[in-house]
Amino acid sequence: MAFLSDALGRVAPSATVAISQKARVLAQEGRDIIALSAGEPDFDTPVHVRDAAKAAMDQGKTRYTNVDGIAELKETVARKFKRDNGLDVSAADCFVSSGGKQIIFNALMATLNPGDEVVIPVPYWVSYPEIVRLCGAEPVFARADAATGFKLAPDVLEAAISPRTKWLILNTPSNPTGAAYSEDELKALAAVLMQHPHVHVLTDDIYEVLVYDDRRFATLAQVEPALQERTLTMNGVSKSHAMTGWRIGYCTGPRPLLAAMTKLQSQSTTNPSSISQWAAVAALEGPQDFLGEWRQVFQNRRDMVVAGLNANTGLDCLTPEGAFYVFPSCQRLLGKKSAGGRVLATDEDFVLGLLEETGVALVHGTAFGLAGHFRLSYAASEAELTEAVKRIQQFCAGIA
Repeated sequence: MAFLSDALGRVAPSATVAISQKARVLAQEGRDIIALSAGEPDFDTPVHVRDAAKAAMDQGKTRYTNVDGIAELKETVARKFKRDNGLDVSAADCFVSSGGKQIIFNALMATLNPGDEVVIPVPYWVSYPEIVRLCGAEPVFARADAATGFKLAPDVLEAAISPRTKWLILNTPSNPTGAAYSEDELKALAAVLMQHPHVHVLTDDIYEVLVYDDRRFATLAQVEPALQERTLTMNGVSKSHAMTGWRIGYCTGPRPLLAAMTKLQSQSTTNPSSISQWAAVAALEGPQDFLGEWRQVFQNRRDMVVAGLNANTGLDCLTPEGAFYVFPSCQRLLGKKSAGGRVLATDEDFVLGLLEETGVALVHGTAFGLAGHFRLSYAASEAELTEAVKRIQQFCAGIA
């Protein structure tokens, strides 16, 4: 329509939302659908967190707060960064927003100009390039495919940086692949960044607590303290504490950047939900023992799904180190036909055929920048995952 902005025309709709919506429509029509397309823990928000929210309401903590978060939550966030990540920060170095996505949006909108570039490893979370484009800047894609375990290699990062580069976005553990960088791998990337002082780094650590096989999580500003002054370290309670709907993200970074983000947020959403903020205080300060139990459940699901997808199906699935996704290749099955007669020319054909013929909803890899793959979220019950893997195997077996 003529009155819509040029900026909106630069942005593609979310593929994950589109697939999830198609799955909901089929379910409403009476189809037996197993939706593994969304990235959302299937656990309930812990009781002590819910109780804190109820108490906040009962105590009348329902009014506007500071734009960048209540002091109590910012102090809690600072303690969390010190305790878990070795970052020596105070509440003045922290910022709270309505979800992790708004942190990213605020940071990029506050800093990017037309002609600026943002390096984004491929595959990527679907929103990264779209937010960059909305800001009028250009995403520069740095390939990190299965050959490197879906991790950005230092020489590829070096080649992607130009005089116009303003940001690198680094997500570990990764959505969509589950790849988690080790401390040594981050140090190798840091060595490149130290040679380019004009490049800032946004580290998306939202899946921090979901690292498997006794691996240790690390974040960039932790392994190279010299980068802390130009790194925005972002996190949240959505994935760690099953609080996706509560919409609380938080970060630490350079104070001038946080001031700019606060200015922007003051003209958009103002403060995050007051009730959610008090719940987040309880989430970060309260008992954390359940995290180990959840992590083991996710690891068991991961192992079952990886084994099932690799069981003579024509798929090739690496074992991810973290998050709750697998990102298998379906390349060997493309160019053929499904049992239902659909020509599988692309990975999107593959996931649409799978959905229509078996009721399993996944997201095609092209949506994340890497064709020939698909993303499966194993944030679902063991029974659902077992049935989904069975249907995927049957679908693949019928391809000829």
